[in-house]
Amino acid sequence: MISWMQRHNKYLVWTIWVATIAFIGAGFVGWGSYSFGSKAGNVAKVGEIEIPQSRLNMVYSDIYQDYNQRMQGQLDEAKAKELGLVQQAFSIIALQTKILNFAKENGIIVSDEEVAEALKGIRVFQKNGQFSKEIYDSYLKNRRMTAKTFEGSLREELTIAKTLNLLTVKALPFEKEVVSSAINIADRIAYKVLTPDAIEVEIKEEELRAYWEEKKKNFMTPRAYRLSILWTESAGAEVTEEELQKFFAENSFNYTDQEGKQLTFEEAKEALTDDLKLKKSKKSAQKAYIAFKKGELSSSETLTLPVNDARLTAEIWEEIQQKSAGEILKPKIADGRYATLKIEEVIEPRAKTFAEAEAEARTIYKAEKQQEALQALAEKTLQNFDDANTTTSEFLTLNQNVNLAPLNYDESLHFTQKLFTSTEEKGMISVVDKVVIYKILEQKVLPADGNQSAAITQTADQLKKGIFENNFLQMLDKKYPVEVYVQGLTN
Repeated sequence: MISWMQRHNKYLVWTIWVATIAFIGAGFVGWGSYSFGSKAGNVAKVGEIEIPQSRLNMVYSDIYQDYNQRMQGQLDEAKAKELGLVQQAFSIIALQTKILNFAKENGIIVSDEEVAEALKGIRVFQKNGQFSKEIYDSYLKNRRMTAKTFEGSLREELTIAKTLNLLTVKALPFEKEVVSSAINIADRIAYKVLTPDAIEVEIKEEELRAYWEEKKKNFMTPRAYRLSILWTESAGAEVTEEELQKFFAENSFNYTDQEGKQLTFEEAKEALTDDLKLKKSKKSAQKAYIAFKKGELSSSETLTLPVNDARLTAEIWEEIQQKSAGEILKPKIADGRYATLKIEEVIEPRAKTFAEAEAEARTIYKAEKQQEALQALAEKTLQNFDDANTTTSEFLTLNQNVNLAPLNYDESLHFTQKLFTSTEEKGMISVVDKVVIYKILEQKVLPADGNQSAAITQTADQLKKGIFENNFLQMLDKKYPVEVYVQGLTN
């Protein structure tokens, strides 16, 4: 959802409100939530509406969680900053707030009844297909969120959806014909695929050393921390079936499968047991923390770990990086138990020696040289295309699944999409690490398939809606200026 919005944030934004409801199933996670200096608790003002810091933190957390899941838990704050997740979060909020300004100015409102109906339709708040106030109240309590805050956010999302739905205008017959022609245009091409494997690159040590000297700042050791860790085990805590049933009733919305479907008690039982044992061990961990702080307990072990080492969670690393040597962190969950950590030493990054950086530098330098050589070969092949050993394709269309050997299916699809957006009769298209040299031999418009009627209508409607929304958002940009109180929210 988030990546889709990044690609299409200039139009089709009527789906933005879905993101807020969708993240409920996984629960609000505080990974990477930022703490900004602000003006009276606000980070910016769009038109006449202030944007509170809490709103930015919530959207940022949603984006962070989405990226972290796709990166299999390997996302950290440094990478999040590199990807510009804060800027992405603020961009989404600013866009939403401009629409809310327009809605307010034009009297577009969402009634209490509409909010209640939407709330009842959120699946994670349902039990046996019916809205459960008990689950809802438990959700709010666990998130330390008031019903007023949550329902206010939901009302805003519904207002945005209602406002953008006003732009829905059905496509005219002529517009459908244009879309049909674009979908059914077919090209027969001659092509040749060039791959890096075909490029022999010799890496001389003096060249590699010179490359490393020039790029030294790109080859740094990670910041590391020497940590004394006191572990408080949770495995020995005893839990009963009755306690598990009660715990599940209060927290069932936290236990979902990959598709967001709520798990049954039996399906969630193993995770429930671990979580309840951790909950029961919390007091012991807090007592151990106090004793450790007083010097009455010694650490279980001392480790030197690079930032974001997988042995500790992203939440722990975030807090560690905000502390100084000598400070002790309150107990946090790591590896199914509680960890109380003391920062013994902060080891700052340094430039790697040539020996330390050689393997990494060689891989990067070789890839760069291969791409340079591949680009040169592609340009030379294009100039002498008629003499090249090419392959001739069948007629290709946008809606046809093809495999253009030696490309795989995804690469073939990528190439076809770029081909049909190009205005060049002959050219070269980069596909991942490959380059495809092509020449259009023949072009024609295929007759429309009767089965395409619904798809053509839907595409034409969406394109028209997208154009309307794009123009609408351009108008909003001029009408509602953005005043930012905090540096770093915009690129």
